[in-house]
Amino acid sequence: MSAVDLLPTPVPTAFEVRELFEGMLGRDVEWSDGKKVDPLEGAACATYVDDFSNIHAIALVDVPLIARGGSAIALMPQNGAEQAVTSGLVTPPQFDNMSEILNVAASLFNKKDTVHLKLKETYAPRETLPGDVNSLALQEGGRIDGTLSIQGYGDGRISVIVAY
Repeated sequence: MSAVDLLPTPVPTAFEVRELFEGMLGRDVEWSDGKKVDPLEGAACATYVDDFSNIHAIALVDVPLIARGGSAIALMPQNGAEQAVTSGLVTPPQFDNMSEILNVAASLFNKKDTVHLKLKETYAPRETLPGDVNSLALQEGGRIDGTLSIQGYGDGRISVIVAY
């Protein structure tokens, strides 16, 4: 199959996103449709690129999901996650742990007959995003937005956007 025969990068389903988090965290995770994650409100942003560094997709996770998911994967106390949510400031381990989850999330895009994507970079909450990444974050179509409820830790929002 040549590059011209490749299919477009798919938007992952809610089931796939939930399953990824549930598998990574080793605890029950529920999905519900939710509103878009706004990078201006504080969110980590992961960029996914092809072999030529062209951005094909991004994932945005809000501070509550960074704190709660980043704590849950390392079995850190839930009260530390709540302190981060209350202050709006995640700890470096919470951010690093969420970055690892977002690295594995590249698997959401890699389907048969599509271009292979990998994580290029994860921007911290309130870090200035490059113009092309910011434009993609504001894209109306080609996205899925939801809330993940992590057993024992609480809720956080995620938006996954595919360039089209």
